[in-house]
Amino acid sequence: LMRILHVTDRLSARGGADWHLLGVLAEQVKEHTVHLAVAGADGSAEAPCPVTSVPGLDARAATAVDLEGVAGSFAPDVVHLHNVVNPEVLAWAGGLPAVMTVQDHRSFCPGRGKVTRAGEVCSSPMSESQCASCFDDRDYCLRIFEATTKRLEGVRGLRLTVLSEYMKGELSAVGVPADRIHVIPPFVHGLHPAAEAADPPCVLFSGRLVAAKGIWDAVEAWRRSGVNMPLVFAGTGSERNRLEAEGFEVTGWLGHRRLSAVYHSAAALVFPPRWQEPFGIAGLEALAMGVPVAAWESGGVSEWHPGGCV
Repeated sequence: LMRILHVTDRLSARGGADWHLLGVLAEQVKEHTVHLAVAGADGSAEAPCPVTSVPGLDARAATAVDLEGVAGSFAPDVVHLHNVVNPEVLAWAGGLPAVMTVQDHRSFCPGRGKVTRAGEVCSSPMSESQCASCFDDRDYCLRIFEATTKRLEGVRGLRLTVLSEYMKGELSAVGVPADRIHVIPPFVHGLHPAAEAADPPCVLFSGRLVAAKGIWDAVEAWRRSGVNMPLVFAGTGSERNRLEAEGFEVTGWLGHRRLSAVYHSAAALVFPPRWQEPFGIAGLEALAMGVPVAAWESGGVSEWHPGGCV
C-alpha cells in the first residue's frame, strides 16, 4: 500500500485530462491511500478521495503555492502532478519522490500545439527563433517563450508519464532524457455499454469546440460526404455560438451516462484535430462503444486508431 498525493489545477469532469485523472483516482483508492490537492472545482465531478483546496495550483506563471501543509499532514510516499505548469510547484516536486503526467504541449511548445501559424505540423524542437514565426507580437512571444522554458526546466527534474509515444518523442527532442519518460496510455472508464440510444442516428463530434480541435474540418468533411445524417457536437467552447448559428445541434458537456447514449446514436465519430493530439481519448471511447472513428493523422492518434488516418 502507498500514500499518494495527487496535485492538479482543478477538479472537473470536463476535458480528457480531467477525466483521465478521475479514472486514475478511482482505481488507486481500491488499493492505496489517496489524497487530492486542487486549486478549485467546477462542480462537474466528485473525487473518490479526500480533497484539499490549495490556491495557486492553476497559475500559469511562477506563483508561490503553500503545499507544505497538505504534504506534511498527509505524508505521501509519492506526489503525482497533473495539469500543473506553475514553475514554483514543479520545483517543489523536484525535491520529492514525485512523478508528473504531461497531458499537453505547454512544457515544450509556447505556440499552437505543435502546429505553425500556416497550419502545418511543426516538427522542430522549441527555440526562440523557431517559435517567433507563430506570433505577431514579439514581446508577447518572448514572455510566452520564457514561461514555457521555465516549465520545461521544472519538468526536466521529474520522472514523467505521457499518454503516447508521440509525446515522449516531443519531450525527448527538447532534452528530457528518454529513460525518465514512461508511456502509459489512458484507459476508458465511466461509460455505460448497455445505455439505450436516445436520439436519431447522427455523425458525432465530441470534445472542446475550438478551432484547434478541427471543428470546421469536421463540418467540411460532413458536408462533402453527403451522409444523410445530422452532424451533432457534444461539448462546448468558443466556437459554440457560431456552430449553433449555422444550425448545428450542440449538446454542451455531457456526463458519461448521457454521453454513452449519444455514442449509441452515432453512426460514426469524426475526429479531426488540427493541433497535434497528445492521445485522443474521445476516439478511444467511441471505439469502446462500437462506433467507427474517422480520424485525422495527428500526434498520438495513430497509436490507438485501428485503421489508416486521413
